[in-house]
Amino acid sequence: MTPSARIQATIEILDRLMDGRMPLDTIVGDYMRGRRYIGSKDRAAIANRVYEIIRHKARLEWWIEKQKMPTDIRTFVIASACLLDERKVKDIVKLFDGGQYGADKLDDAEMAFINAVNGNDINHRDMPNHIAFECPEEHMDRLAELYGKDFKAEMQAMMVAAPLDIRVNVGMIDRENALASLQKDNVPADITPYSPWGIRLREKTFLSKTKAFSKGFIDIQDEGSQMIALAMDCKPGMQVIDYCAGGGGKTLAIACSMNKKGRIVAMDLDEKRLMKSKPRFKRAFIADSIEIRPLSDVKNRKWIRRQKGTFDRVIVDVPCSGSGTWRRNPDMRWFTYGPTVEELLPIQAEIMDKVAHTLKVGGRLIYATCSLFAEENEHQVEAFLARNDDYKLLPIQQAWPEDLDCPCEGDYMRLSPNKHNTDGFFTAVLERVKITEKPKQGEEGKQESEA
Repeated sequence: MTPSARIQATIEILDRLMDGRMPLDTIVGDYMRGRRYIGSKDRAAIANRVYEIIRHKARLEWWIEKQKMPTDIRTFVIASACLLDERKVKDIVKLFDGGQYGADKLDDAEMAFINAVNGNDINHRDMPNHIAFECPEEHMDRLAELYGKDFKAEMQAMMVAAPLDIRVNVGMIDRENALASLQKDNVPADITPYSPWGIRLREKTFLSKTKAFSKGFIDIQDEGSQMIALAMDCKPGMQVIDYCAGGGGKTLAIACSMNKKGRIVAMDLDEKRLMKSKPRFKRAFIADSIEIRPLSDVKNRKWIRRQKGTFDRVIVDVPCSGSGTWRRNPDMRWFTYGPTVEELLPIQAEIMDKVAHTLKVGGRLIYATCSLFAEENEHQVEAFLARNDDYKLLPIQQAWPEDLDCPCEGDYMRLSPNKHNTDGFFTAVLERVKITEKPKQGEEGKQESEA
């Protein structure tokens, strides 16, 4: 592709984001699949530009409005060439050459805009904090309160692309040999600082072409997600439910920690997504250890109600705002594709209540989100404990495996791009201390009337 054709592809992808309100990764994937003629280097260059524009959306928009230009996608792309690429004016003109498949030529207003902003740094002292830190204004107060003096550093860390982490299936190969295998395939990588299963790639690459991936030795998984599995401290022989299993990433990590010995039940309301995990389980040679029970099936909903005091561990990685993934999914700062935070809160509470009865005394309920917001995290845990005196909060260092150093202090595991170079994850570990028989539906009112 010509440089101008890459620019036009960028404009078309971002137009779809604004029109369709579908997640950016889906839009990029659909666009590329429909254009097989686009080479791998072109694909990488286009995707990189698209994501960089969304990561810098607030500041680019500030400059566009400052020059009284329309805030359309084409102007955003022009602004990115000036302020992100720091290109010379003549080079920007070449990007908009009006050729076949390329971007239309620049008009007089666009040329005036380029001349006005070219040579400036994208940051400006007059920008308000929510613009300078690419933080949606409606979330400013809650995040400033959460991070305090670290607010600026945390927001700046969210502006940088996330690294590509992988988890070694240690039941098949140890981490050192997996690392050596990747290096033989010219994939430079290092071990991760916290997870004993993790490897971090130094640059993005096509892992599907490596021996380590084709043999099932590795899976793509952010180190923070691996650390949620570590916080469960699962042991071989345990019985475990992954209640919001999704595509099975954490289920795989749990199976690794149990050395494939024990029982794992993977459940999710999205049956289609859950079934897609089957090939992943098979590739990692753990399919026989995992029961798949989609919650869309009424039989499985009845099954979960019957599991009283049975399991050692239950993890609920609940649906959430996804604010902790902003550096990986920068469009989620600005667009809401599903329920709002206010709509999610009762769903999260209901999920916790639905599984609370399944744990035995001494068993642990692990509550996890990829959200930054206290309403979805600490507040949910506090409300659950107020409703369920069968449980107590286990400080994260007590819950952590004894042979590993815990990355956090205090009651919870809060991970962030700034402190841990992971996505923004929250984890709480709740231990069941007793089993209280609750009155069956209708009996509570009967008992009160008799009294």
